Amino acid sequence: MVSISRRMSDLEESPTLAVTAKAKELKKRGYDIIGFAAGEPDYDTPDNIKKAAIRAIEEGHTKYTPVGGIVELKDAVIEKFKGDNGLDYSREEVLISCGGKHSIFNLCQALLDPGDEVVIPVPYWVSYPPMVRLAGGVPVFVHTDETTGFKMSAEAFRDAVTGRTKAVIINTPSNPTGAAYSKGELEAIAAVALEKGVFIISDEIYEKLYYGDEPANSIASVSREVKENTMVLNGVSKAYSMTGWRIGYAAGPKELIKAMMRIQSQSTSNPASISQWAAVEALRGPQDAVAEMAAEFKERCRMMVEGLNAIEGLSCLMPQGAFYTFANVSAFYGRSFGDRVIEDSVGLATYLLEEAEVAVVPGIAFGNDSHIRLSYACSKEDIGVGLDRMKKALGALA
Repeated sequence: MVSISRRMSDLEESPTLAVTAKAKELKKRGYDIIGFAAGEPDYDTPDNIKKAAIRAIEEGHTKYTPVGGIVELKDAVIEKFKGDNGLDYSREEVLISCGGKHSIFNLCQALLDPGDEVVIPVPYWVSYPPMVRLAGGVPVFVHTDETTGFKMSAEAFRDAVTGRTKAVIINTPSNPTGAAYSKGELEAIAAVALEKGVFIISDEIYEKLYYGDEPANSIASVSREVKENTMVLNGVSKAYSMTGWRIGYAAGPKELIKAMMRIQSQSTSNPASISQWAAVEALRGPQDAVAEMAAEFKERCRMMVEGLNAIEGLSCLMPQGAFYTFANVSAFYGRSFGDRVIEDSVGLATYLLEEAEVAVVPGIAFGNDSHIRLSYACSKEDIGVGLDRMKKALGALA
C-alpha cells in the first residue's frame, strides 16, 4: 500500500476550482447553471495575442527556452514596470513562470524555512495558506471585515508581527473582495515592514482591472528601500484573458529571483515557449482590449452590487477592482428549506447551486464563513437571471 507524505494531510483541492468543476458537470447533465464562481474573464484572448502565438509556432519557437524566460519577455516585463509603476528592474531581477500561482509557489519555497511566519490578511486568496504550509511556513491571519473595507491596517499588521515573522502578503486589488489599498495605506504598511524586517510579497495580478481614476498602487513604488524589500508578482492571465496560457512573472531582489529560478529549473523548467511569445505581444501590443474589458467589468460590478443589496438580508460592499463581490449572507444562517437548515457558507452555496442553479464560492474557502464570493466575469444577462434566482431562493428560506 502506498504511503502518502505527511505534508499532504492538510492539503485540499482549490475550493474555487472544485465549485467550477461541479457547476460544469451539472451543465453537462442539462442543468441551466448560472456561473458566479469563475476566476477568469469571460472574454476571449485578444486576436493580436493569438496571432503572435501562431506566428511563434510558424517561426519555430517551439523548443526549450532559458529557465527564467526569454529575453524578449523579460524586457517587456521591465518596460511594463517602468511605464506603469515607475519601477526599474534588470533582467536578473525578473523571473517568468508558469502562471501567477507558480510564481508564488516558487517564492515560498525559496524564501521560507520551517517555522517562519507569514502574515496574511483575511479574506485571502485560497492558495496563499497552503503554499506557505507546503514550504514549512506558518500562516498568521489578520482578520478584516466591512468596517475596514476588507483591508489590513498598519496597526493590525504591527500587532501580528512576532520574532518569527518572515513576510507579509498584500493582494491589491484583492481576490475575493475587490478591495484595493490606497497609496497612504501601502506607505504605512511598508513602514512597519521595514521597521520590523518583514519581507513584502505584493500580488498585483488584478492591477489592470482597477476602477479608480488613477492606476492601481504598487507598494514597491513607495521608495527605493521598500522596492528592495519587496517581490512584486503579476501576470497576463487576468488583464489579457490568458488564464490558460500560464504565464506569470515576478520582480524583486536578484538573489531571491536566482533562488526561485533554481527551484523552477528542477520542477517545471521554462514556461511554454509559445505562451511566452504571446505574452510579449500582450505587454507590448495595443492595450485597447484591456481598457474595454475593465470598463465593462466596472459596469457589471455596479449591476451585481446593486442587485445583491436589493435582496433582503444580504449586504455587499462595492469592490474597487478585480471581478468579484464578497457578499455577507450570515443573516440566512439558521434558516431552513424543508428539512435542510443553512448553517454556514458551504451550506448556503450548496443550496443556491441545487435549488437556484447558481454557482457561488463559499466564503470559508477564503477564511471568512459569513460571506460568499460571486464573480461577475459573465454576461449582464446572466447576472440579471442569477440575481433573480438568488432572490427567489433566499426568499424561500424560513
